[in-house]
Amino acid sequence: MNSKIALVLGATGGIGGEVASRLVSSGWQVRALNRNPERAGKDGRVTWIKGDAMAAADVMAAAEGVSLIVHAVNPPGYRDWDKLVLPMLDNTIAAAKANGARIILPGTVYNYGPDAFPVIAETAPQNALTRKGKIRVEMERRLRQATESGEAKVLIVRAGDFFGPKAANNWFSQGLVKPGSRPRSISYPGKRGTGHQWAYLPDVADIMVRLAEHDGLDAFATFHMEGHWDATGTAMTEAIRRALDDPFMAVKPMPWWLLRLASPFVTTLRELMEMKYLWEQPVRLDNAKLVATLGGEPRTPLDEAVRATLAGVGCLQEKAPARAESKPSLSGI
Repeated sequence: MNSKIALVLGATGGIGGEVASRLVSSGWQVRALNRNPERAGKDGRVTWIKGDAMAAADVMAAAEGVSLIVHAVNPPGYRDWDKLVLPMLDNTIAAAKANGARIILPGTVYNYGPDAFPVIAETAPQNALTRKGKIRVEMERRLRQATESGEAKVLIVRAGDFFGPKAANNWFSQGLVKPGSRPRSISYPGKRGTGHQWAYLPDVADIMVRLAEHDGLDAFATFHMEGHWDATGTAMTEAIRRALDDPFMAVKPMPWWLLRLASPFVTTLRELMEMKYLWEQPVRLDNAKLVATLGGEPRTPLDEAVRATLAGVGCLQEKAPARAESKPSLSGI
């Protein structure tokens, strides 16, 4: 690295915020581009810069002198995702080329189709079937192309479904539990006995920074995380029960039929419906390359990660205390 200066796009989001925090802890100077920095700039360790990831000039100016650009930005609520994602990425690529910087992109499993299932290595073919998956494939094609001239480098870290205390738009806090109050039940999107992969955001951020600081990465480097592999589809719900100290809390199937009815009118639900296939079969990222590079995969224990996540989204309010049994007064006897 020519300098330990990083620009984070999407620093108010779950993964962007975690990576920014982890970079600061590792001695990096961190800048964050945001349209409303006076409201967003809660982390005083970060230099907040007013600007828009959709404006090429804003990104270029904010990136001057950096050696790392974290591209963790998404349109709010997935609105116009297909129209905005690629132009935003093009702005990041241009800024990275101008500074000889490495881009970090949080990857997804959306890039892959059934021909790559159930266990996916970094070299698996990317034959996406969904609209979002095809856009993701195009994003990675453009990133790879950007490295061919030698002007920029890329690091993609692919992981399972995110969860964490600062994560908002994810299956955990939008599907399994409802933020803001102690759950009365857990809603689970998958089938019992079908494996599912989860990734705790602080672990994802830790791995991204470790890899970014690792000598000898390829110009276009991709890695897969294992995170937490729930082989039976019950490990996550049992961890939630333990964190809430309620071993008999009801686990109910997600009402996909209701989501399907509402999806034409709610953008987020339409996006969730498109990813339903990932809950119907086991899809597991193979982390062998990551382990060989770092010597292991840092991993927060599941119970600790789930408890921190529930606390972060406001679901760990204590149970109401049992009413004390009334006792007869001795006065007047």
